Amino acid sequence: MEAFSRRWTALAVAVGVLLIGMPAQAKTEIHFWHAMTGQLGTSLEAQAKQFNESQGEYEVKPLRKGNYAQTLTAAIAAYRQKNPPHIVQVFEVGTQTMLMSGAVYPVYDLMKHYEIPVKWNDFIKPVVGYYTKDGKLYSMPYNSSTPIFYYNKDAFKKAGLAPDKPPKTWKDVEAYAKKILAAGAAKCGFSTGWPSWTMVENMHATHDQPFASKNNGFGGVEGVELLVNRAFGQKHIGQLAAWQKDNVYSYGGRGGAADPKFVNGDCAMYVQSSALIGGFTRGVKFDWGTGELPHWGAPYRKATSIIGGATLWVLKGKPEAEYRGVARFLEFLAKPEQQMWWHVNTGYLAISNTAVRNLEQGYHFVRNPKQYTAFAQLTGLPPTPPAAMAGKKAAPAKAERVATANSSGLRLGNFVQIRDVIESEMENIFAGKKSAKQGLDDAVAKSNALLKDFAATYKQ
Repeated sequence: MEAFSRRWTALAVAVGVLLIGMPAQAKTEIHFWHAMTGQLGTSLEAQAKQFNESQGEYEVKPLRKGNYAQTLTAAIAAYRQKNPPHIVQVFEVGTQTMLMSGAVYPVYDLMKHYEIPVKWNDFIKPVVGYYTKDGKLYSMPYNSSTPIFYYNKDAFKKAGLAPDKPPKTWKDVEAYAKKILAAGAAKCGFSTGWPSWTMVENMHATHDQPFASKNNGFGGVEGVELLVNRAFGQKHIGQLAAWQKDNVYSYGGRGGAADPKFVNGDCAMYVQSSALIGGFTRGVKFDWGTGELPHWGAPYRKATSIIGGATLWVLKGKPEAEYRGVARFLEFLAKPEQQMWWHVNTGYLAISNTAVRNLEQGYHFVRNPKQYTAFAQLTGLPPTPPAAMAGKKAAPAKAERVATANSSGLRLGNFVQIRDVIESEMENIFAGKKSAKQGLDDAVAKSNALLKDFAATYKQ
């Protein structure tokens, strides 16, 4: 008996030593391709790290693959080569391409398959509606934004303008710009980032004007045509070109190329994404504020704006066992506390109603009205943050903007190329090479050819 006990003890020790020497079971890797840089990229990586540390089975590995267009191209190419990432971040103009690609595992089906409950009805409608097809959500909303109006309060004060009253109309913008220039408070009145998104796509939406036929592309792929060369498009782009002569408007390039014009104080007003709030808070030295996008007034209705940013698409082609980890990560991102963290740290919109209510009850919007502007403009709520509910029922706010079919979003094939075409023709107009009518006519003709090519490629 004693000999047996000694042998059992020796065996237990040996097994213990063997187990100690064995490496811990590796986590299943979930590859996540994205397009974010700077502070936004840092926040994305921090959020992935939070998920990785919250459980022991999966490790999300973020990897930047270039800008949005490059990331989309890389993901589709990787899928065709049968080596895709699990998740890819795709900007809103790539939605139709992703829907028609055949590469997508719809997030609604993914979560249903793994019996992971997500309160889809809790997502705010302007965001979830953009990425829904046939009643199903195909990609997970992640970094959603909308263009807003930034202004230099110090320049306003120097020009004798009320620092807490941004212009509401485009005529106000012109008048304010002339006062600012006359006072020497800035070198130019205003500039714009992402020209097609802010000055064509969203201007048509907020004035309840169609951007394209067939319900802005939501009604089908074949026969869709752009409508931006009509009277409204000519009016707005033509006015921008005219304002350049007096420095009321100063074109600064595509994407975020014009950001320094505002950050350095050269232009007193700026139209750009609400996602820049976080970066501006850290980097802008003067006192600044936000306002809703200016409007031309009658006869145009004042409608809500449309979103920008990106969503997370799950790609087919990975082992079945790994998709549970993908679903768990998306579940993590959808939690109200994560929505709140993301919003506060980046300036992107919180996309669930629960997160928005929690922020409101915590006095977040009262203390940070700059972050309320985009939410109000996108939903139609009044631009002034409501008093925090603090457990009390508040009277429903009266909407100041209406949500219409023209402000629900855009779903066009080859949209990345179409946006390039529009911006190229805008540059021709601003340089005086073409009239607003000729430039927009040419943009429409070239874009319609791209739409026709897309329809032929993905003909069902």
